[in-house]
Amino acid sequence: MQKIKNIAVIAHVDHGKTTLVDQLLQQSGTFAAHQEVQERAMDSNDIERERGITILSKNTAIQYEDHKINIIDTPGHADFGGEVERVLRMVDGVLLLVDAQEGVMPQTKFVLKKAIGFGLIPIVVINKIDKDAADPDRVMNEVFDLLVALEASEEQLEFPVVYAAARDGYAKWEMEDENKDMTPLFEAILKYVPYPTGSAEADTQAQVFTLDNDNFVGRIGITRIFNGKVKKGDEFTLVKACGAKSKSRISKLIGFKGLERHDISEAEAGDIVAIAGFNDIDVGDSICDNYNPVALDPMHIEEPTLSVIFSVNDGPLAGTEGKHVTSNKIRERLEKEMETNIAMRMEPLGDASFQVSGRGELQIGILAENMRREGYEFMVARPEVVIKEENGVRMEPFEHLVVDVPAEFQGIAIEKLGKRKAEMTSLVPMPDGTVRLEFEIPARGLIGFRSEFLTDTKGEGIMNHSYLEYRPYTGSVESRTQGALVSMDNGEAVAFSLFNLQARGILFINPQDKVYSGMVIGECARPGDLDVNPLKGKQLTNMRSAGADDAIKLVPPRKITLESAMEWIEDDELVEVTPLNIRIRKKFLDETVRRRMARDKKNAQ
Repeated sequence: MQKIKNIAVIAHVDHGKTTLVDQLLQQSGTFAAHQEVQERAMDSNDIERERGITILSKNTAIQYEDHKINIIDTPGHADFGGEVERVLRMVDGVLLLVDAQEGVMPQTKFVLKKAIGFGLIPIVVINKIDKDAADPDRVMNEVFDLLVALEASEEQLEFPVVYAAARDGYAKWEMEDENKDMTPLFEAILKYVPYPTGSAEADTQAQVFTLDNDNFVGRIGITRIFNGKVKKGDEFTLVKACGAKSKSRISKLIGFKGLERHDISEAEAGDIVAIAGFNDIDVGDSICDNYNPVALDPMHIEEPTLSVIFSVNDGPLAGTEGKHVTSNKIRERLEKEMETNIAMRMEPLGDASFQVSGRGELQIGILAENMRREGYEFMVARPEVVIKEENGVRMEPFEHLVVDVPAEFQGIAIEKLGKRKAEMTSLVPMPDGTVRLEFEIPARGLIGFRSEFLTDTKGEGIMNHSYLEYRPYTGSVESRTQGALVSMDNGEAVAFSLFNLQARGILFINPQDKVYSGMVIGECARPGDLDVNPLKGKQLTNMRSAGADDAIKLVPPRKITLESAMEWIEDDELVEVTPLNIRIRKKFLDETVRRRMARDKKNAQ
């Protein structure tokens, strides 16, 4: 029987999970000497590489001495908590990575809480010990305090600690030891991660925790075998989460080694494999023995807290840049996403629009960005929180927010968050001269806050947040105070006109960009929207004037990204997303309709 260890690597964003997995792959001899491997090999998706974050959990396997170690690299951002939650049910131990300078962060707390709930013993890896402001002892105490706060068992509190600098490829048991290689971490995995429970002789029980798709074999379920054996060509019963059963044969059985997948003929209890042959396979389904189908507990995933409405683009430039523009195409793509992403929900709203709910702006923003790159064209409304009603009381989601700012900006950060109904719970000076502020804030208060926060702290502030719980509704929250500069006409923007509009606010467009009536071309310097004409050219005469040859100097426009646009817009605005451009527009393009709506709203108040 194979000796197997199953581990997940969990940590806050940017604490070095993927880099650590790279080193384990390199130093275990999994890659051949001639094999060229790019940095952060596990981040295979384009957006993951660009942003330097892990979005999808991915698994790999390495051979170390006589053991096979299955490693799952998980996302660190709380918006992808659904991925972390289901992965932790498939493993027998976790490597908890903590940055030796930043220490325990909101997502560290979030992922560790899940691991403790499943009874896993963490191997704590204090990473980035080569940083100038690293303080491993403080971080070690923070992790211990966090485990106590999470009501960890005595056994979990006896966790082993390894100090590492994953980028430089070494780990050690004590800070005084010399910097050699990752051997101490391999030793810790073999010593402290328990072997999988379950027997190869028992009736087969396996559970799917991630889905994949292949054009030739269809849907593939990445599965942990808890009991029994699985052979290619054998027939098994698939038990759905709702209890429905169906039988099918395994057409393809895939094993993992390094970054490669290879066909295998059989696998047994404790291993993680990919299985094809079941057309309607889903996350959480159990693959069981035909004669004694005993299903495993279906997975509980936390509910979405934020929703966004996707709709068909109906603006004047609709269909000129995108390949897939109809509501049917958008619906098909969203349904395909819901198949593999169980932390999201989608419901059609009629009138060619769809409500997509997820765990945060980033998760929905990544979906929209992927669709844009695939040639889709659509519109996105302002994100809204999912409000629940319990015993007649309106409840809204709250977030735990941690803000690191230089000391001189702490006043403005506290003031701005206070207006957004945030309550401060702690203020701690950090060793690198910054101040760490912790808040509890309604999720609504965070919509649109990030860009304002970065401006206020001159780009030096860092904010992180994770879902806390539902609490009673707190009333209205202050949002954007500036109005919008709205185009009055259709055509191409003219440099002369934009030069004169610069004094009115910050522009979003360049000369020669296409604009249309009702499109937002900039942020007004004052509250309230302002209708402007970006098409007005210079009046030419045959008289020579003093300012005739003045050069037009334009300030570079503010670059709009999909996420910054979703954060910036108000309820009466939409983001138009095409493969080539991100534009902001008013819901009602007609100026008279907008004025009438504003008047009715004012009268209603």
